[in-house]
Amino acid sequence: MPEESAVYTHGHHESVLRSHRWRTAANSAAYLTGELRPGMAVLDVGCGPGTITADLAGLVAPGRVTAVDTSREVLEGATRTAVERGLDNVGFAVADVHALDFPDDSFDVVHAHQVLQHVGDPVQALREMRRVCRPGGLVAARDSDYAAMTWYPEVPGMPEWLDLYGRVARANGGEPDAGRRLLSWARRAGFTDITPTAAAWCFATPENRAWWSGLWADRTTASRYGELAVDGGHASPEQLTAVAAAWRAWGAEPDGWFMVPHGEILCRA
Repeated sequence: MPEESAVYTHGHHESVLRSHRWRTAANSAAYLTGELRPGMAVLDVGCGPGTITADLAGLVAPGRVTAVDTSREVLEGATRTAVERGLDNVGFAVADVHALDFPDDSFDVVHAHQVLQHVGDPVQALREMRRVCRPGGLVAARDSDYAAMTWYPEVPGMPEWLDLYGRVARANGGEPDAGRRLLSWARRAGFTDITPTAAAWCFATPENRAWWSGLWADRTTASRYGELAVDGGHASPEQLTAVAAAWRAWGAEPDGWFMVPHGEILCRA
């Protein structure tokens, strides 16, 4: 598989977008928001349904946010998000982060949330993000780290989920443990002024435990991820059904607790 031809493991099933639409600048980009100022030009790479994009647009208005994704269908949803929020300072385009179709020094901030874990060459992606960022501007990236995810109680079948996801993601050309690698990738991309941090999501209330377990159960059996797991010989449909049942069993536990850790980097261009 060529370095830049990684397959997006999750696809765009409703169970995936259910998770993406939950994301906000507050719960997914707090490490960056304090750096934003009105009038800035921002590039949001891998914008998905546009909920973080819309928040960034509100923070930099009257500055403009350009949001890109590889999926035209996903961009249609992101456009609807901007329209629903009454934003007139957001534009959308199809783009590949390995070769961005923008001139050098185009943006004050270039942001990517949960993107680098899915690309074939994260170092090249960061080089491109740096290229289109103005001198003195910021390149910001945040990615989860699957191997560092942890949960309680130890429900049978959950370790099998983590092992399966890692095998499928790597077979598709991605790196599911991206969070711990962001600093290394940024240094290899040529950045020298880097602020690395970490943050976490926690799902432990009855409501968000049911939401998190439900979307992963659905994703396992109904999304592109499940198809890739079967087509790649990583799991049988029966094994996927068992993994989905494990997710639902964990979600039903009154003591259930799940942490998703993230690595973060702010890189001065």
